[in-house]
Amino acid sequence: MTDGTEGSQLGIDTSVAHPARRYNYWLGGKDNFAADRESGDEFVRQFPSIRTGARANRAMLQRAVRFLAAERGLRQFLDIGTGLPTADNTHEVAQRIDPEARVVYVDNDPLVMTHARALLTSAKGGATAYLEADLREPAAILREARATLDFTQPVAVMLVAVLHFIPGDGAALPLVRELVDALPPGSYLTVTHATTDFAPPEKREAHAQMRAAGRSDVWPRGRDEFAELFDGLTLEEPGIVPVSEWRPDEGAEIPPRRDVAVWGAVARK
Repeated sequence: MTDGTEGSQLGIDTSVAHPARRYNYWLGGKDNFAADRESGDEFVRQFPSIRTGARANRAMLQRAVRFLAAERGLRQFLDIGTGLPTADNTHEVAQRIDPEARVVYVDNDPLVMTHARALLTSAKGGATAYLEADLREPAAILREARATLDFTQPVAVMLVAVLHFIPGDGAALPLVRELVDALPPGSYLTVTHATTDFAPPEKREAHAQMRAAGRSDVWPRGRDEFAELFDGLTLEEPGIVPVSEWRPDEGAEIPPRRDVAVWGAVARK
């Protein structure tokens, strides 16, 4: 695993855990630092099934991209909060269906962008671009994404396990609204989001204490607030469900909802 030297050379504060690197650790990756692993281990101690949720979330991303490209004909993807590269990234799934698919990745971690540029190679005829930008500034993301994506044609916006890093009741909605308002009809929104809806009271309290102590950067949202993100859009079947239950592959084992704890949905504008 990374010892911090590479991060320091990139100007990254390796003493502070970052969501993308912690997620990478949960998925079994090696692109993380001691602070990320310490943070990840604390979450696992409090919520032993969190790796199950991380894997289920990643699998839904892949199924959603496959569905949008193969069944709905989408050829443009804006993946915000992409995280560190792993197997079957958005452009790989989309370009397997159509090599000319175009994908823009966005993240605010310099290490993510460094690895992305080195490892995420576009198929011939397609395009893959990388923006170091922040979800809290949708206008900047949209402006820079236009260099690769044609916003007169449908675009699939992927907000996978990223909005729960926007703290505050109602804080995620205006960001999503700004992104969706810029999309032409026929575009799609995919969102996954951590929740404590299925957790027993003692686990909800444990997470609240972690947040109060500054040891968690996750702001879980309930189903009602999650559903508001899709107001005015048409949900694809099966609607709002835990990510493991969104169009699962045939024969896939579905873990208990309490072990997944991530809502997911895909909707059309």
